[in-house]
Amino acid sequence: MKIKNIIIGLCGLALLSNCNDMMNYNEIVSYNKDEVFQSFDRTESFVTNIYGRLDYDFGNYGNGAMLASATDESEFAWSISNAHDFYNGAWSPINYISGTWADSYWAIRAANLYLQDSQGQTFDPFKENKDYQENMTKFERYQYEVRFLRAYFYFNLVREYGDVPLVTTVLTEAEANSVSRTPASQVIDFIVSECDSIVDKLPISYAALPDAETGRVTRATVLALKARTLLYAASPLLNPSQDISKWQAAAAANKSVLDSCAVYSIKLGTYSALWGTDNYKGSEIIFVRKIGDINSLEKYNFPIGVEGGNSGNCPTQTLVDAYEMKATGLAWDAPGSGYNPAKPYDGRDPRFALTIAKNGDASWPTYNSLPLETFVGGANGAPISGATPSGYYLKKYCDASVNLQPNSINTKRHSWITYRLGEFYLNYAEAVFHALGSADAKDATYTLSAREAVNKIRQRLGVGMPALPVGLSNSDFEKRYMNERMVELAFEGHRFWDVRRWKKGDLFKSVTLMNITKDSNGGLIYTRVTRNRKWDDKMYFSPISDSEIRINKNLTQNPGWN
Repeated sequence: MKIKNIIIGLCGLALLSNCNDMMNYNEIVSYNKDEVFQSFDRTESFVTNIYGRLDYDFGNYGNGAMLASATDESEFAWSISNAHDFYNGAWSPINYISGTWADSYWAIRAANLYLQDSQGQTFDPFKENKDYQENMTKFERYQYEVRFLRAYFYFNLVREYGDVPLVTTVLTEAEANSVSRTPASQVIDFIVSECDSIVDKLPISYAALPDAETGRVTRATVLALKARTLLYAASPLLNPSQDISKWQAAAAANKSVLDSCAVYSIKLGTYSALWGTDNYKGSEIIFVRKIGDINSLEKYNFPIGVEGGNSGNCPTQTLVDAYEMKATGLAWDAPGSGYNPAKPYDGRDPRFALTIAKNGDASWPTYNSLPLETFVGGANGAPISGATPSGYYLKKYCDASVNLQPNSINTKRHSWITYRLGEFYLNYAEAVFHALGSADAKDATYTLSAREAVNKIRQRLGVGMPALPVGLSNSDFEKRYMNERMVELAFEGHRFWDVRRWKKGDLFKSVTLMNITKDSNGGLIYTRVTRNRKWDDKMYFSPISDSEIRINKNLTQNPGWN
């Protein structure tokens, strides 16, 4: 197992910011126990380097492809990207694509080292320093932050692989080469137990503390990890018997997030505030992974034909079709929806225009003075190499004020949303729906029904979609809920995992794209095109890399991947 290859010396991470309100990820080339705890600064750097392994996805899968492009949210424009391997038959234990296994166990080993070696450290040489007590307070807190991080990485592992080795001590090479997979249920129990143990040890906010950092774990962050973990544990993939007690546990945990957010003044804001340079300050943000000042996301996704744009993750028509009509709250193809095929984008859910760049959009990005032409023969359309294969380009998470013109190139701060309140209204809705048995059910504990929780999202400021009606059948509510989740959380890294935990893999067997052409009079013709993809039920869990299996004979491969 490559746990043994996680060298105690951590690779340096780029310095993200010098602002005193942000965590600085400092470079550490090598260290041992004495070096790590030689000073407060070295100890802090060790911990922040573990933070540096928190996942985010601004283009992790070759040529800027996001995990969204392995789902029905997006079609990646360039053929040379391993994102296509998720559905073209090339995914295998040899070509395992994901770095989750190696990255997570790297961080887990570092966490185990820290938790073992930090015990009893007193930093005696610094006792006379004026800031000694302040630093010791931070040092005392680090152990709980590190325990959260370890639990977080175990969640990522169990979500992707199911049963994984649960290692909570520092292993020798021989021990690392002989570990076996722990049942997913036990890993989940560990995550939940850790969250329960540390939640009250962490601050509600860092704003009033002397260091006033953002980007560190708070109580709400811990509650969020627990709640998301229990939602996954209750879902069909990890709960095939549909044990109702697991949905009840998920409902309770997600209610705790909503309750705590009310106490901590975390509330739903405008949808557009979820990205941009200051999104980490947003009213509904629970925790973000700060990336720093970049423009690579925009380079990968600004349209072909716009100076500096390279195209990339192109929203599908499948996603576009998920945006209902604003006036009626109905799907585009539902009778009486108000959909006009000659003007297919008029009157849609406002989240559509904030997420997706379409033909005719002006000032996308800001320095582009021409309306987008995504039709065949247009300035941003086929047959230009790299032009959108779907008829659309990505807006969400991209910063329109980034300029890629040679004489005006700039960068902007980006932060990846790890947890936000909107997700937990949806999580709560799903869990309460299953726990109580219908969309409208309430009781003394759950005074907000599943339907009402979804409506909180639909009727938030800047969205204003009609409420889901009372009396939906269970099958109708489930369909509307899944659609709402796709729309609200688009490109935030959920869809790949949601479809798997629901065991709805058939959704990924095809995607719909839009081919826009012009008729002889210059009018636009919109033609839906279906593109088939490969899906096999073995894909509910990822393969463990062949090299891991060869090193450790006690590791077993996930079913179907042998």
